[in-house]
Amino acid sequence: MWCRGVRGATTADENSRVAILTATRQLLALMIRTNGIRSEDVASAVFSTTVDLDAEFPALAARQLGWLDVPLLCGHEIHVPGSLSRCIRVLIHWNTDKRQREIRHIYIKEAERLRPDLCDLPPVNWEELNAWIAEEMARLNH
Repeated sequence: MWCRGVRGATTADENSRVAILTATRQLLALMIRTNGIRSEDVASAVFSTTVDLDAEFPALAARQLGWLDVPLLCGHEIHVPGSLSRCIRVLIHWNTDKRQREIRHIYIKEAERLRPDLCDLPPVNWEELNAWIAEEMARLNH
């Protein structure tokens, strides 16, 4: 088994707690479902935001999805003039038997422009994805 990095990025609609957590949960849900990630196989995860997002820690979204024992860290990306704004990035360190080329990195919303070479996902059914997220959060709260 190897420890692999799984990357992802998305954008929040605004600098608010709800927008940051919603965007991060959606990104994590796609990363989890696309790659078959189980929280017990996650060594750690690092989240970053652009400096214009400071209303909430994006790692809280992982806690909301049940990553209670996973070490999480948040930070800000360095500011580069002209770079994508309101961007949330994540790097998951995942223990898996998958080879690096089998890992699917997820870039959604405006963050697709960061890695257009990795954005060949089928269209996302946002309603279904949000329903899955709600089910996971409800399951964890019972």
